[in-house]
Amino acid sequence: MNWTLRPATITDLEELVELRAVVMRPDLERLGRYDEHRVRQRFRDSFASEHTQIIQIDDELAGSITVRPAPPSDPAPSATPDGRPAAARAWWLEHFYLDPRHQGRGLGTAVLRTVLATADADQATVRLNVLQGSPARKLYERHGFVTESEDSVDVFMVRKFL
Repeated sequence: MNWTLRPATITDLEELVELRAVVMRPDLERLGRYDEHRVRQRFRDSFASEHTQIIQIDDELAGSITVRPAPPSDPAPSATPDGRPAAARAWWLEHFYLDPRHQGRGLGTAVLRTVLATADADQATVRLNVLQGSPARKLYERHGFVTESEDSVDVFMVRKFL
């Protein structure tokens, strides 16, 4: 499978809004939280084309991933367990959606590996949240993310650069 990443533009917004609604619907319905307007509006409200990349297969939109700098208020460790200085940078991974036709075929793993290689080169800690019960949690755990905290809806995960 040949895939590429390209920068998102504002013209991608509505297609991504619909992709998010389709991808998140099963988990949100299971949690009793699906609202067809809210699932779309939350993406519109948080869309940042400068931090979002489009996943393409043969020039077709297959998904998206957003990686943005974490706010300065996000906690970052000052040192690793062996005393080395810890990563000064922290990123939030958000809006990682794959069209259901492309799920379960290794694309998510390939994209995540690419993003995490960049994070490692930048010595960045990466944070994300995933819905309770989402199969995506296993993908993140396979790539070194651990649970930082959770509530009845979200699991907050972190992958620290060591």
